[in-house]
Amino acid sequence: MGARFLKSIRLLAECMQGYERLSGEYVRRSGLTHAQFDIIATLGNTPGMSYKELGEKTLITKGTLTGVIERLEQKGLVERQRSDCDKRSFFVRLTKEGERVFCDVFPEVISQSGKVFAHYTPDDFSALEKTLSELKNVIMAGHLPGTPEHDCD
Repeated sequence: MGARFLKSIRLLAECMQGYERLSGEYVRRSGLTHAQFDIIATLGNTPGMSYKELGEKTLITKGTLTGVIERLEQKGLVERQRSDCDKRSFFVRLTKEGERVFCDVFPEVISQSGKVFAHYTPDDFSALEKTLSELKNVIMAGHLPGTPEHDCD
């Protein structure tokens, strides 16, 4: 018998992939990739933020973040400004065109992709969020309490 959790992980991955395909239809219409939309959506309605903050608030890996921001800058949707406090870091914010794209695309993506959850009750959301939060905490911990950590060296 295989490990029981694999079925759950597979279902979780399939849900995420399916949701990305569904929401991706609306994102692609705007000429953005998922990663670019993630940045636009995160920066929307904010004065901007540092790369570090963007990395913490998006699903984009640190290694990918710089390239995504550079492409958004080339499209005229974001601007980078070197930090006054730390010359090695940048502050990123939406341009006027980026704000326009955010105001046009974000509500449509949320409206259309949110239809998937139309039948969810507040209790359904609470149960789902509780389960996913618990799973995230275990995964982020890297190991279960009381079990030895294994080095691969």
